[in-house]
Amino acid sequence: MAPQHRRVRSRALAVGVAAVAVSAALAAGPAAGVVHADDTGAALPGPTGRPTPAAAPEPAAGAQPAASAVPTPAVDVDVPTVALPGIPAPAVPGVPEVRPPSLTPPAAPAPARGVPPFGAFLASDARGVQRMEQLSRWLGGAELRVGHTYLPGNHWKDIEGDIGFLDAWADWRNADDKRMLVLNVPLQERNEAGVSDEEVRGLLRRAAAGEFDHHFRALAERLVALKIPDTVLVLGWEMNGVTYTHRCGPDPESWKKYWNRIVTTMRAVPGQEFRFEFTPNRGRDAVPWTQCYPGDDTVDIIGMDSYDQPTGMSFDEQVSEPYGLQAHVDFAKAHGKPISYPEWGLFRNGDNPEYMRRMLAWMQQHRPLYHTVTDYCPHGVWQCDDNPDASRVFRSALFGRTPEDPQQTPAPTEPPAGPTLPDHCSPLDLGRWVEHWLGGKLCLRFDWWSRSR
Repeated sequence: MAPQHRRVRSRALAVGVAAVAVSAALAAGPAAGVVHADDTGAALPGPTGRPTPAAAPEPAAGAQPAASAVPTPAVDVDVPTVALPGIPAPAVPGVPEVRPPSLTPPAAPAPARGVPPFGAFLASDARGVQRMEQLSRWLGGAELRVGHTYLPGNHWKDIEGDIGFLDAWADWRNADDKRMLVLNVPLQERNEAGVSDEEVRGLLRRAAAGEFDHHFRALAERLVALKIPDTVLVLGWEMNGVTYTHRCGPDPESWKKYWNRIVTTMRAVPGQEFRFEFTPNRGRDAVPWTQCYPGDDTVDIIGMDSYDQPTGMSFDEQVSEPYGLQAHVDFAKAHGKPISYPEWGLFRNGDNPEYMRRMLAWMQQHRPLYHTVTDYCPHGVWQCDDNPDASRVFRSALFGRTPEDPQQTPAPTEPPAGPTLPDHCSPLDLGRWVEHWLGGKLCLRFDWWSRSR
């Protein structure tokens, strides 16, 4: 699918009164959600799902993103409590002294079960690290356990980790043993340059033969040297789409061989403790993502990037569609792997609080290893002021939360076994909806003739 990289919209700042207000805010400490208008942005990740007539024009191939400011969402002084299945809004004793004075926390009893570890994509470079604390303040001191960033895919030296901002992320990760760093790694240079299927096919065959192994050895050595050897590596994400040069569709068999070579190469570096994550787009997209799965020996986590799209699709349809949310959970369970959601958020259906409520409840039910919302317009809840209703749902659900230890996140439980059918009975397949209303299956007894005498 065509890339849908939406840039965060710039806001003009008034100089006079705004300068006084900003000075006062800085004197009192960093306010939640405050970022600077002169920030220049690295490339922003985004969904690559099904296009619709309303899709924005694509940027020119290889174009660099324009500098952009990140707006702070308007937050009501009195934040309403939002009913969310499985995630009641918590009471947060002791939080007022650390949150901004203009924010009032939702008031409700805390749940018996903690939330899965969470974070947000806030920017690829060091600004993303700085904004983690600001987002935590906006969430009433909630503990953001997961940092998420992306290596650029323009040149091989980027993919080797020869970029300065990894140092800032390493410092953030190493400041707390409970934290997790998630790093998306492109598998080819010129990764968003609109390379043809024919050329991608040739690159995949060269890669499967080992031509690019040394780039990933260099990356592994770099991460070990930075003392972040336990980084979660999301290799070749959204490979079932058409956006990236690292896509799978032109030659799935070569793509899988390439993945296995990368993992084998990186695991051979002394001191590494990496976890390798396979993360397709939700849905079928250009090719069924199951055709790209490289095997259980080289995959540690099965993720899914899932945005609120296409236009008009309900959350129930996102769950039940082929290769959708339920298929993801079932596939991971069948392969004995934890799940994750590295990218998720709003999109084609605008400010959709129902999607936000249902997605949070879905994750509360299925217990991913982690999730990170994509927090810029049109997807986000804090750096985007276009989604005030969904923002309130997100904030109410996670306000003041302390996630569970990611190492102790329970695996999905087996569904309860159905009722045992009596002997000499052949079940009739009446369809799941009929069986739902009947409360079980009907069966035809083999001995009906003897019982009727």
